[in-house]
Amino acid sequence: MSKNHKTRGAGGPTNPAGPVYGVISTLDDAAPNPADFARFPSPEVKKGELSLFLSWDSPKKNMEISSKLSNRSWIVDMLAVFFGIGTWLGVNGTFIQLPLLVNEAPEGWSLPSYLSVMVQIGNLGPLLYTAIQKYSPKKLNDGWTIHGVLLVGAISCLLTAFFYNRTALVAGTDHSLALFVLTCFTALNACTSSVLFMPYMGRFKEQYMVTYFIGEGLSGLLPSVTALIQGIGESGNCVLVNVTETGQEIYELQKTPPRFDTRVFFLILFALMVFAYVGYALLNSLPLARREYAQVTVSEGNKYVYGEADSQPKTEKITKGQYTYLLLLIGVISLFSNGMFGSIQSYSSAPYGSQAYHLAATLSVIANPVACFMAMFLHFTSLRIITVLSILAGLLTSYVFTTAALSPLPPLHDQTTGAVLVVTAWTLLVGIVSYTKLGITTVMRAQGGQSLVWVGAITQLGSAIGAVAIFFAINYSDLFQAAETGC
Repeated sequence: MSKNHKTRGAGGPTNPAGPVYGVISTLDDAAPNPADFARFPSPEVKKGELSLFLSWDSPKKNMEISSKLSNRSWIVDMLAVFFGIGTWLGVNGTFIQLPLLVNEAPEGWSLPSYLSVMVQIGNLGPLLYTAIQKYSPKKLNDGWTIHGVLLVGAISCLLTAFFYNRTALVAGTDHSLALFVLTCFTALNACTSSVLFMPYMGRFKEQYMVTYFIGEGLSGLLPSVTALIQGIGESGNCVLVNVTETGQEIYELQKTPPRFDTRVFFLILFALMVFAYVGYALLNSLPLARREYAQVTVSEGNKYVYGEADSQPKTEKITKGQYTYLLLLIGVISLFSNGMFGSIQSYSSAPYGSQAYHLAATLSVIANPVACFMAMFLHFTSLRIITVLSILAGLLTSYVFTTAALSPLPPLHDQTTGAVLVVTAWTLLVGIVSYTKLGITTVMRAQGGQSLVWVGAITQLGSAIGAVAIFFAINYSDLFQAAETGC
């Protein structure tokens, strides 16, 4: 590492071009020519992309993997994973706990739609951060801002453990006001991480961005595993409790209580957030971690430029039409995936039994990090693949919306086949959507400039429109009917 490279860390001289952090583009991200991004790529390009899926045992691939494994600090890897866990942990955990929350909340099965709106309110965090960085004469220090964001997320999980079931009258109707407010702060941590945490990790060498994304995937996986251990989602048994004078038998649904309650669940999330905070604090202060910095600068507006030491090639640009197409596509995908899926999942899967609902909620969250992990190895930049995956996601979306709209009596609702289909559909849908969004982000990241800013803005816009639309559809129309949970 050169002397000049060492001075680029914290405490070194200020770079007039901007702070030293950024989004790292890999050599694979940079298209050698515009044909690599063509909607109908050449046979050579398609063969090259297919080889990434199939050539696991090639000597070149093995040498690349071996080089990446040796040229890294495993301590920094571990800290980056902990840091990534602190992104969407609280939001994912809240939605995974819905099978228990809906039984206590006065909103019942409408609770997911309310929580989706609360999550969108969390987008005020990145908007406020961006406005301050752009218009305020005094800029925020990213390091200290991350400290504050992680503390907000940790404290929100802690308070949720004790106040999640507190209600209050709002416009004459009982609502889970405490849960709503705390979900807003939990979402503030999650949404702000999208514009703050990843650019911070850009200070480090490229390989540590990968382990950060693994941690971000674990922010969904760990609450899912905790919920499975908790044992929620069991269908229960109908037990004969009385017989009327006319001989009519009265049954009552009795469920096996979970191994621990919602309070313990959120306390576990709080402990994980503490680990995430400690991981970031060490990552930000240890000299060992600072020795793993890369040489890259980011100017205002998240325009990133590589230093000469990084030897990044100049990327070719996709056409304006393709650029617009990808932005519109990720906006539509975000409208459904971020804005609507969480709200309709209970209507779609609950008619098949509480176990099917719990499995759909849990496995779909697990599908997200699995897809992210696959994308690290099965890398693609073809618009044709992106379009095909989007069509598949559209077909699965039609199916889950149909089951939600036909609730409480969707097709095959009284058969095991129906439960298997709906759980499989939700798992595949979330996995394909996550994989597709990563593919779009990869292509846009290679364009440089403010492409990622546009991706983030369109993503949040689509998410907000979807959340508001489904909120009114659920609460102010008869499109969705909750399934009966009794015998």
